[in-house]
Amino acid sequence: MPGPTRNAAKPNSRAHRTPSTTATRALVVLPDSCDLPVPRLPRGREWSAEEKRLWKDLWTSPQANVWDDSYIAAVAAYVCHASAIYRDAASAWQAQEFRHLGDKLGLTPAGMLALGWVVE
Repeated sequence: MPGPTRNAAKPNSRAHRTPSTTATRALVVLPDSCDLPVPRLPRGREWSAEEKRLWKDLWTSPQANVWDDSYIAAVAAYVCHASAIYRDAASAWQAQEFRHLGDKLGLTPAGMLALGWVVE
């Protein structure tokens, strides 16, 4: 059901509001892959072959073009949570953190939209 119509005569009408910043900012067009060097996995644990493969896949993804070294810890956490989920060993909070990290890293459609990213 649609809401009330815009009424320019009312001072609080949506007719006077500016569009959201997401709608007005220019989209960042990402190349379809990233050819920058893949950072080393953080030390402190043994990484499985699947985790190493996911790490490489993430750092060669289009989103990695805008990540810098400050993203290493977040991407590593994403890999850990993904691994737990794929092994069917994740708790509910790990699954939720995985979802949130995916959005913040721009790995989901919603995350890409929020960040203003599109793949070429």
